[in-house]
Amino acid sequence: MIRSFYSFLVPGQIVSHPQCPEWGAGQVQSVVENRVTVNFEHKGKVLVDISRIDLDVISSPDL
Repeated sequence: MIRSFYSFLVPGQIVSHPQCPEWGAGQVQSVVENRVTVNFEHKGKVLVDISRIDLDVISSPDL
């Protein structure tokens, strides 16, 4: 099942991947529709399809 929704993720947020906790915390680099580029501390840059994976938000940048 593919979900379609408005993304609440923004560049600068710190997230974790629920299925890959060994990747550590990651910083959101860019958000384009349902594609989010995240730079994880132990994996590097990963393109995540958020229509399939719900990233867990750890913290948000000060707005």
